[in-house]
Amino acid sequence: MKASKYQRQYFMPPVKSMKWAEKEYVEKAPIWCSVDLRDGNQALVIPMSLEQKIEFFKLLVKIGFKEIEVGFPAASETEYEFLRTLIEQNLIPEDVTIQVLTQAREHIIRKTFEAVKGAPKAIVHVYNSTSVAQREQVFKKTKEEILKIAVDGAALLKKLADETEGNFQFEYSPESFTGTEPEYALEVCNAVLDVWQPTADNKCIINLPVTVEHSMPHVYASQVEYMCDNLKYRENVIVSLHPHNDRGCGVADSEMGLLAGADRIEGTLFGNGERTGNVDIVTLGMNMYSQGVDPKLDFSDMPHICEVYEECTGMKVTERSPYSGALVFAAFSGSHQDAIAKGMHWRDDKDPDHWNVPYLPIDPTDVGRNYDADVIRINSQSGKGGVGYILETKYGLNLPPKMREAMGYATKAVSDHKHKELHPDEIFGLFKSTFENVVEPYSINEAHFQQKDGGITTQVTSTFQGETIVTEACGNGRLDAVSNALKKAYDLEYSLETYQEHALERSSSSKAIAYVGIKKPDGTLAWGAGVDPDIIRASIDALVTAINNR
Repeated sequence: MKASKYQRQYFMPPVKSMKWAEKEYVEKAPIWCSVDLRDGNQALVIPMSLEQKIEFFKLLVKIGFKEIEVGFPAASETEYEFLRTLIEQNLIPEDVTIQVLTQAREHIIRKTFEAVKGAPKAIVHVYNSTSVAQREQVFKKTKEEILKIAVDGAALLKKLADETEGNFQFEYSPESFTGTEPEYALEVCNAVLDVWQPTADNKCIINLPVTVEHSMPHVYASQVEYMCDNLKYRENVIVSLHPHNDRGCGVADSEMGLLAGADRIEGTLFGNGERTGNVDIVTLGMNMYSQGVDPKLDFSDMPHICEVYEECTGMKVTERSPYSGALVFAAFSGSHQDAIAKGMHWRDDKDPDHWNVPYLPIDPTDVGRNYDADVIRINSQSGKGGVGYILETKYGLNLPPKMREAMGYATKAVSDHKHKELHPDEIFGLFKSTFENVVEPYSINEAHFQQKDGGITTQVTSTFQGETIVTEACGNGRLDAVSNALKKAYDLEYSLETYQEHALERSSSSKAIAYVGIKKPDGTLAWGAGVDPDIIRASIDALVTAINNR
């Protein structure tokens, strides 16, 4: 590796353009244009079939995209056929505008207008490369010659639009904008605008693509601001951004570009696109959503969106993709789980108007996820908070704090031994086998009570190692009396430390659960739980289990 072989390939604007830096956040949704079916599709190892494209188009419409780039119809028969299918089968909703791409070359532009004939509304997007590298290495043309390509293409678009059935809007991109001198890009764009003469009723789009990311996002924002401040007919021009992700900053480029005055974003679901991809519209839109700004796109069923995307493209939404990945809401860490659990309890108690839960930037249920399967995930790194939260929210068990700790250690030990995540049903099964109604080696067959002299006398029939005995004892309550009987029968040493109970179901046939903690001579605690319609029987079973767990 030799860093000195590289130099910065971008150009700063000729004047300071930093007003965007005084803004705090994106205040409203941009105009969204999905380029999944063109830019995204051309980057696939196996491009989508006609049927897959139609299914994906319908998904984009359902999400709420009003502008959808459907292809480069002059480039391949498949793309031409797809466009004609959309038009001839009336698959384009009235409020959706399709977009087609063409190079600024006469025969390609003419083929494009043949393909788009009869479209209810269509954006014809013409481009040519303007960067230093493209001018010098690819086209070997001067600035004047490159500008003429753009102007001639713009003029042909205007001419053919007048001659072709349909309702057309124009878009121009100085491709490789980020490698172009901003003042030259401005000169080219203004020359195109002079041809089109946009009006309030017929606005045109100037698209500023990050064809390749060359700079930090604040540089792009300054370039965008310079263009926005100096474009002719600005009130009748929609400034659009088309960021790629070569430096991993596609989302940041877009957000800062919007602060700099842009009106529109071209991108793809989950960032699919050539090389490192296009800007991820899911992340960009959900970033706005998380700050209280309606993105005007519906991501409420994210699992379904992911499913259709993966089926149609053959790509995978990775586990850590923001907002959409399988693990992005998951907390394995014990401290994180504890904080989330306490945050959710706080919400239940306070019922606040705004979302503010530790470690969860948005409510997972807003995007079709749930707390049981997606948030608190249990493995060997987990702790008492997460285990307790799952047992409480999914199975209705409100364990005493110290018992929750013991259950946490038991779960951690199993997960560590098996080297696997434990699912909620496995955790519940572990609780039942470890702490609920354990009857070996001690068990109680019968217990009868009488109230005497301000206390309770009990006669307990118990079994230990196959031998059954009957013991009488007194106590200040039924559980205390049974405990004293067992101590007397088997010379046991412990003290009752914790007793807690609650109903498991709210009905006439509901069961109760009791939790008992006993302190052993060494100061440690042993725990048991009992479940029975009779709370006395449940508490006795819990005591016996705690003794068996000594």
